[in-house]
Amino acid sequence: MDLIYLDHNATTPLDPEAFEAMRPWFTERFGNASSAYALGHLSDGAVVAAREQVAALVGCAPAEIVFTSGGTESLNHAVKGVWEAVPAKRHLVTTAVEHPAVRALVLWWKGQGGTATDVGVDGEGRLDLAALEVAVRPDTALVAVMAANNESGVLFPVAEAAGIAKSKGALFLVDATQAMGKVPMDAMAWGADLLCLSGHKFHGPKGTGALMIRRGVRLKPLMLGGSQERGRRGGTENVPGIVGLGRAADLARLGLPDMERVRGLRDELEARLRAEVPEVRIHGANTSRLPNTSLVGFAGLEGEALQLRLGEQGICVSTGSACSTGMREPSHVLRAMQVPEAYAIGTVRLSLGRGTTAVELERVLGLLPGLVTELRDSRSFRGHER
Repeated sequence: MDLIYLDHNATTPLDPEAFEAMRPWFTERFGNASSAYALGHLSDGAVVAAREQVAALVGCAPAEIVFTSGGTESLNHAVKGVWEAVPAKRHLVTTAVEHPAVRALVLWWKGQGGTATDVGVDGEGRLDLAALEVAVRPDTALVAVMAANNESGVLFPVAEAAGIAKSKGALFLVDATQAMGKVPMDAMAWGADLLCLSGHKFHGPKGTGALMIRRGVRLKPLMLGGSQERGRRGGTENVPGIVGLGRAADLARLGLPDMERVRGLRDELEARLRAEVPEVRIHGANTSRLPNTSLVGFAGLEGEALQLRLGEQGICVSTGSACSTGMREPSHVLRAMQVPEAYAIGTVRLSLGRGTTAVELERVLGLLPGLVTELRDSRSFRGHER
C-alpha cells in the first residue's frame, strides 16, 4: 500500500537536498564552530551561510537571526525575553486561536503576575482587528499574532496588527511557523519585532528553528552558557541541523511559485467534496488561507473515526492540530470560530505539500465519500441500539 501523506501542517519530510547538504557536517566536517583552527572555521562559515539563507526567506538582516531548536524554543525566548526586558509593562495581547505553545506561554505570563487579553475571531477564523485595537493598552508589553493558523490555514493581517501594536508602544511578535515556505514572508514590511519559525514545517530537519530579533530589540538569552549566537543563545551550534535549515530555507523560497499548483489541487479537492458528500463544511473557506490547508467538517461522524479509517488505507490526515490529538472535544480553534458542534466533532485537516499529486488526491476522493457514508450509517445504527 502506497502512503499518501496529507498532514504537512504537522511536519514535512526532510528534503533530500537538505539531507545531502547536512551529510558532510556529521562526518568529515565535524569541527566546533567556535574553534580557532581551520576545521572550526569551516563550521563557522557554514553557520554564517545558513544565517543568510534563512534571513532571505524571512525578509530580515542575517544578524537578526538567532538559531534555536524550533518554534517552541523561539516562542519561549521571545515571550519570556519581553517579560524581562519590559518590566514596566505587564500586559500581553494575543489571539484566541494561537498554537498551544503560545497558549502555554499565556498561562506562564499570568503565573508571573501579568495579565493577558485574547482577541477573538469570526466564524471564518478572521482576526477581529477592531477588538485588537481595543485590547492593546498603554501597559501592553507584547502583541503576539500568528501569521497563519495551523488548523484552519487562515491568514492573519499581520501588518495591520503590527501597526496597532506599534501605535501604542507595544512590541510585536509573529509566529510564522505554519506560514513559512507556503506564502511569501517579509518581516520588515510586516513590522515584526520578533518572528518565530521551525525547520520541520518546510522540509528542514526536526530540532531546528530560528527567532528573528529586530535590530534594536534587546532580549536576554533564554539559554545561558556561552557566547554563541552573539551571546543570545549559549551552547555548541548544531552545525548539521543549521546547514539543513539553511538549505531548506533556500528551497522553500525558490519553491514558493509551486504553491499555486498546490492551491489548485486543494481547491479541486474541496470542490469535489462539496459536490460528492452531503453536509460538509470547509472551515475558513470564505477568507484568505494557506494554499495547502483544508479543514473539513463532516456532520454525523467523529473526526477521529474518519482519521483512523483513512489511516487503514495508508492516508495520513489529522483531526486538527497534531499537538491536540487525543482530545475528544472540539479544538480551541473551532470553538473560537463558533463552529456548530456536529461539524466541529467531525472535523479533519488535510494539509498538502510540495510532493502531493493529483493522482494521490484522486485516490483519496475515491475512498472518502464511501467512508463518510459508512461511518454515518454506523453511528446512526449504534445510536438506535442504545
